[in-house]
Amino acid sequence: MTAPGDEDQDALAAEWEAAMGGGEGGGDGDSQDDLAAEWENAMAGGETASAGPMGAAQGRESTRVLDQNEIDSLLGFDDEEDVSGIDRTGIQAILNSAMVSYERLPMLEVVFDRLVRLMSTSLRNFTSDNVEVSLDSIASTRFGDYLNSIPLPAMLSVFKAEEWDNHGLVTVDSSLIYSIVDVLLGGRRGTAAMRIEGRPYTTIERSLVERMVHVMLEDLSAAFEPLSPVTFRFDRLETNPRFATITQPANAAIVVKLRIDMEDRGGRFELLMPYATLEPVRELLLQQFMGEKFGRDSIWETHLGEELWVTDVDLVAVLDEQLMRLSEVMNLKLGSQIMFNAKPDTPVDLRCGDVSLYTGKMGRKGDRMAVRISERHIEELKD
Repeated sequence: MTAPGDEDQDALAAEWEAAMGGGEGGGDGDSQDDLAAEWENAMAGGETASAGPMGAAQGRESTRVLDQNEIDSLLGFDDEEDVSGIDRTGIQAILNSAMVSYERLPMLEVVFDRLVRLMSTSLRNFTSDNVEVSLDSIASTRFGDYLNSIPLPAMLSVFKAEEWDNHGLVTVDSSLIYSIVDVLLGGRRGTAAMRIEGRPYTTIERSLVERMVHVMLEDLSAAFEPLSPVTFRFDRLETNPRFATITQPANAAIVVKLRIDMEDRGGRFELLMPYATLEPVRELLLQQFMGEKFGRDSIWETHLGEELWVTDVDLVAVLDEQLMRLSEVMNLKLGSQIMFNAKPDTPVDLRCGDVSLYTGKMGRKGDRMAVRISERHIEELKD
């Protein structure tokens, strides 16, 4: 048996142990929870502090406004690229890629190089001045885009290709107009032509420019002469692009830009020809050089000729032909008779397909019908 004092001491010790154990466990748990909460708050605060400057910078960046040059560069509408002829980029390049990609026409470069030489000589004789003509570029564009890009004021001359039964367009810019007028009317050399903007062109100016266009069209005909003879005829002279429409706005065309320099004077001369105008000579323009041929295969030609001589053909002897209505043909029955105009001595036509080869007379040889050839319609074959 245990004394009551011992039981009280044991119970008290148990309570102290329980109290001490519970206190230590609870203290550790609370301290760990508090420490974890402090770490979370510290990390969250650090991230917030670190994200704060970046977020502010991004906010300032997103509110930045692009200037006009950056917008033009993004869209691809850069004036410097247009002048230098560099391919466009950005959205404009995507829009241009939707244009029909036509095949290159190598012979056009040869033709227009020849045009440059001819025009240099002709304009020197026309102006009695030192004239230099240079080829700037040959490019493809939509007709509607070209009309919208013409710098006004300008004169637009419509011409017709007689043999090709289609039209083209010549654009003379304002600088060249005043330069030609100044030269032809006796302006002194070494002085730039005076430009008077804001007024319509006079009758004299239109007449002088028309004469220059006639000279250019004659040279253009001569440039195409070795390739395909064609006559370019002057049609009309316009100052409003809307009145110079020669094809649908979406149709593709070739634009040739020429530069004409007369000492301190000059300007730009542009020639536009729709692809539909060049279609009759497209095969010739695809050549790499003038008179291009891909050679002859004599072995193949000999073999083909030998096989042709042993080819089977149908030779038909036509005694007579008669024209009948369809109703009469449909009413024919078994036993119906068709009266021909042929007689026993009527010549018989021997045909191969639709080609009449011989004429002969009908007869009999043995138990078969025969034809004696009396006339030959084809020429004698030469070895």
